[in-house]
Amino acid sequence: MLDRLQSLADRYEKLSELLCDPDVTSDTKKLREYSKEQSDLQEAYEAYTEYKSVVEQYDAARVMQNEKLDDEMRELVKMELEELTQRKEELEERIKILMLPKDPNDDKNVIVEIRGAAGGDEAALFASDLYRMYTKYADMQGWRTEIMDVSMNDLGGFKEIIFMVNGKGAYSKLKFESGAHRVQRIPTTESGGRIHTSTSTVAVLPEMEDIDIEINDNDIRVDTFCSSGAGGQSVNTTKSAVRVTHVPTGIVATCQDGKSQNSNKEKALQVLRARIFDKLQQEEMSKYAGERKSKVGTGDRSERIRTYNFPQSRVTDHRIGLTLHRLDAVLNGDMEEIVSALTIATQSELMDKGEQA
Repeated sequence: MLDRLQSLADRYEKLSELLCDPDVTSDTKKLREYSKEQSDLQEAYEAYTEYKSVVEQYDAARVMQNEKLDDEMRELVKMELEELTQRKEELEERIKILMLPKDPNDDKNVIVEIRGAAGGDEAALFASDLYRMYTKYADMQGWRTEIMDVSMNDLGGFKEIIFMVNGKGAYSKLKFESGAHRVQRIPTTESGGRIHTSTSTVAVLPEMEDIDIEINDNDIRVDTFCSSGAGGQSVNTTKSAVRVTHVPTGIVATCQDGKSQNSNKEKALQVLRARIFDKLQQEEMSKYAGERKSKVGTGDRSERIRTYNFPQSRVTDHRIGLTLHRLDAVLNGDMEEIVSALTIATQSELMDKGEQA
């Protein structure tokens, strides 16, 4: 691993030189490419640089320990060695994690799709709770959210809502949310006070650029229609809503949130690219379904991943057996403990596989 780290450090330093080269600074494409590569390497480079410094200090302290010292100096050297040993072990663990294979989509923005599933109106109301939870969490992370498309029921719940989350690392933190979310509570529509169980599904798709998923104009059909729902005077009078169909796959994406047809078409194409990529990814994953089962699941949209129990103020993530008794805080966006636990579980699996290989 040390050889890999040294190669990484050499590349980082080479990139620093390239980013000062006039030929590179005048080439926008190269400048962006090299800047991103260096940014991706920076955390591991800094950890390795500190690790080398700690090892040098540790070796020097070991040498000093073997010299003739008075009791006070010997005690100081012993304390220094203990501190350096602890820091050295911490850096070794951190470097192991930093050197794990990285999901190439981790830094991307995401498109989140939430749909009410089993439970009718109550499922749609729970879908709106999930939307609020994710937007609150996004605010805490300093991310920006934007609704792409929405369909509501008469009670104000979401039959379906699609929204974009813009922010560095959005996919790395939200990718574990795909699956079926179950809620157990007394619905507002229930007069007998009985607890009902309903579900809503969540799909988290990395945003794809034109260069990631190229869509041929001849392969799409664009239909326009009048918007429905809230939106002012233009609703039901102007054909600003757009439906884009990718003919080869049959995948459809619609957008009616904006008043501009061009803006809605661009948003619909963003969703379409993400869905096409997701379909290709799901097909690829299904080939290796047996190999890729893990604590955090297979990414199957029908897999029940979490239960929100209102009577007991309990949230349970079934993939890693995590239970928190602070439902209100989680639904108000305080999800970091869950996200961190899922990230650590994934990292532990990757480390175990690396050790077994």
